[in-house]
Amino acid sequence: MAQPIKPPTVSALPFKAQPVRKRSKVPALSIAYPSACGIDIGATSHFVAVPGERDDEPVREFLSFTADLERLVQWLRECRITAVAMQSTGVYWIALFEMLDAAGFEVHLVNARHVRSVPGRKSDVLDCQWLQQLMSYGLLRGGVRPAEEVCALRAVWRQRDMLLSYQARHVQHLQKAMTQMNVQLHHVISDIMGVTGQAIIRAIVAGVRDGATLARLRDRRIKAEEGEIAAALQGNWRDEHLFALKQALALIDTYTAQITECDGKLQQLLGALKGHELPAAGLGPPKRGTPAKNSVRFDARTSLFEASGVDLTRIPGIDTSTALKVISEIGVDLTRFPSVKHFMSRLGLCPGTKISGGKVLCSATKPCANRAAQALRLAAQALRKSQTALGAHHRRMCSRMDKPKAITASAHKLARLVYFMLTKGQAFVEAGQDEYEERYRQRVVQNLTRRAHQLGFQLTPQETSSA
Repeated sequence: MAQPIKPPTVSALPFKAQPVRKRSKVPALSIAYPSACGIDIGATSHFVAVPGERDDEPVREFLSFTADLERLVQWLRECRITAVAMQSTGVYWIALFEMLDAAGFEVHLVNARHVRSVPGRKSDVLDCQWLQQLMSYGLLRGGVRPAEEVCALRAVWRQRDMLLSYQARHVQHLQKAMTQMNVQLHHVISDIMGVTGQAIIRAIVAGVRDGATLARLRDRRIKAEEGEIAAALQGNWRDEHLFALKQALALIDTYTAQITECDGKLQQLLGALKGHELPAAGLGPPKRGTPAKNSVRFDARTSLFEASGVDLTRIPGIDTSTALKVISEIGVDLTRFPSVKHFMSRLGLCPGTKISGGKVLCSATKPCANRAAQALRLAAQALRKSQTALGAHHRRMCSRMDKPKAITASAHKLARLVYFMLTKGQAFVEAGQDEYEERYRQRVVQNLTRRAHQLGFQLTPQETSSA
C-alpha cells in the first residue's frame, strides 16, 4: 500500500533570512504656522477659519462685496493672523488675494487638487477648517504668482489673445457669406485676409462687381493669374449676403483697432519692466525678415531683451510672440523656483510620479492648462523641419515615440533652455545639427563598446571607402 506523501514542513523549505531594515524615525508633526487661517473661496461668500483660541467664533462667513472683504481683513488682524491659505477657485480669489497681499499677510494660493480629500461630509465650513489645519502644520505649498507688473502684462496679453480668437470667428463669417454668394476667392489665394484678399473684399463692399476689375487688385506675389481670380469672383450678389459680408468686415476692423490698442499697452508695460541695457553691437538681425501674422506692431524683441537680459528668440522654434507669451506667464525672475525640476513641474512638462510598491503606475504628465507650456508645445511643433540641434532632437524623439509625447519632450527641452537663460543670463549658442548627430553617434558607439566588453567581444571599426 502506497504511503501518503507528507507535505514538507516549514523548516524543510529553502529559506534565506533577510536582514531586517531599521525604520527611520518619522518626526512628529509640529506646528509650522501657529497664526494661520484657511479661506474657502466662493462666488457669493467666503468661509474663513482661524485657530479656535483666537476667537469665540472661529469660523465665519463673509460676503464677496468690497465692504465685507475689508471687514474680513480687519477681523484677521484682530485675530493676529499672519499666514493665509486659500484655494484658486475660478477668478473669485483674485480680489481677496490682492487685498490680503496689500495688507501684508503671507498669502498661500494652494492647488485645489492637493486639498480635495476632506475627511467627513464635505461642506464649506469643513473645507476652510481643513485648510487651516493643513496650513498650520506646513503641509500646503503655495503657488508662484508673478510680480504685479508681470500680472498686468499677462492680463493685457490674454486680452489680446481673446480678441484674436474673436476676430478669427468673424473671418469665418466673412468666408461663409462669400461662399453663399458662390465667390470662390479662398480657392485661388491662400489667405483671404492678406493684401490681395482684403483689397478685393473691400472693393466688393464698396460696390464693385466686375470680376476682371477685382482681379486687377491682385498682388504681384500671388501665384494665381488674373483670369483665374476673375473666374472665381463670378457670383450671385444677393443683398442679404452682401449685408452679412459688410458687417463681418466692419467687426474685423473693430477688433483690429482693439488689438492695436493692446499692442500700445503691451509696449508701455514692457517699458516698465526695463532693467537691462542693449549690448553695444545690438541684437543682430532677426531669424525671419518679415514679421509673423498677428504679431505685435512694435519692436518686442528689443523690449523683451531690456526686460529679461537675454534674447529668447535665438532659440529655434521660439519667435517674438512665443517669447512674449512665455515672459508674460512666468515673468523674468525664476529664482523663486528652487531648481529646474520645480519649474518643469509648474509647467506640467515633467513625467508623473505615481509609484506604488516599486511599480510605476503612470508616468504621463499631469493635466495642466498652463499657457506657457501650450506656447512651448506649439514652438516644438515648428522644429520638425529645423536644421538645428533641437530639430534633430525632435526628429529623433518622433522616431522613438508617438508625436504628442515627442512634442512634450521637445517642449521640455525648450523650457529648460528658457529657465537657464533667464536664471544665469547666458546667451543661447546654436550647436548645429551635425554636431548633435556626431555626439549622438559617439554615445551609441560608447554604449555598444561597453556592451560588447561585457559579453567578451571587441568592436573593430571598419574603414569606409571614399565612394
